[in-house]
Amino acid sequence: MTIAVLGGAGYIGSHTVKYLRAAGIPLAVYDNFSTGFRESLPDSPELPVVSGDIGDAERLAHFLRQHQITAVLHLAALSVVAESFDNPRRYYHNNFVATQTLLDTLLTCDIRQLVFSSTCAIYGKPRQLPLTEEHPCQPDSPYGCSKLAVEHLLADYARAYGLRYVSLRYFNASGADPDGELGERHQPETHLIPLLLERVRQQQNGLNPPPFTIFGDDYPTPDGTCIRDYVHVWDLAQAHQLALDYVHAGGASNIFNLGQGQGYSVREVIQMAEAVTGEPIPVAIAPRRSGDTPVLYGSGAKAAELLGWRPAYTDLHSILTSAWRWHRQ
Repeated sequence: MTIAVLGGAGYIGSHTVKYLRAAGIPLAVYDNFSTGFRESLPDSPELPVVSGDIGDAERLAHFLRQHQITAVLHLAALSVVAESFDNPRRYYHNNFVATQTLLDTLLTCDIRQLVFSSTCAIYGKPRQLPLTEEHPCQPDSPYGCSKLAVEHLLADYARAYGLRYVSLRYFNASGADPDGELGERHQPETHLIPLLLERVRQQQNGLNPPPFTIFGDDYPTPDGTCIRDYVHVWDLAQAHQLALDYVHAGGASNIFNLGQGQGYSVREVIQMAEAVTGEPIPVAIAPRRSGDTPVLYGSGAKAAELLGWRPAYTDLHSILTSAWRWHRQ
């Protein structure tokens, strides 16, 4: 039994690879390295790493057969909300069209177990909080729409072809692995916590970076800034193993939120970053961005009940401390 990790060189993918290898699960990684980094994966004969695109059916099929893959973790996607407004064609092609090619290839190779990396962005503006899996899905970005389209595709393939899948709807992935070997890195970087910590690092290295930009301080929240649910990447990696176990055990296709059930505002994250790093972080206010919902946080109760998911990092301080350890290195 070997598990394929598609997109295994990305932020969540590389942490999941490390987590599953520590559990002794045989893996093979397939990634086109458009957003991931080869150096985030170990050089080991026990971990095959193949460069390829999930939209390349012939190459993907060869990879799946060569490594005798029995189940797939699908984390290969574009995920920058703002960019999806500027280039929706790229997002629908990469996230939806290529995923249909992937599913067709899995059927050709007689592989019918899949864990899909979804997102809380499919919900859109919340009608009630915390968000549960039953909340209506009305995404307000092309990114969220492309992910919701894949969830519909998975449901149809499950009904027609016997695919069994778990869709994991992440809230805001954050933090770094407990050893400090892997952290959050994107090019360009768009996520709040790594942007804050990189600014502090520059400041401590004698540079004079500009004030940190807050996009909108007039939202209907206690301090006027957006509120998000931050989930440690190591806890997301744990959820992938639990989802694999669930599918292997014959669990019915299902959807799970991976959220903490509480949120923190942008200003609260900045204040915690100041506390963890010991550095003041000057800020500047800019207009709101398209697609930013005022408040998003989700219940992880269903994942706790059916998967046994128990996050180990349940507060913002522990998340930022792990991230800062990696940034200092």
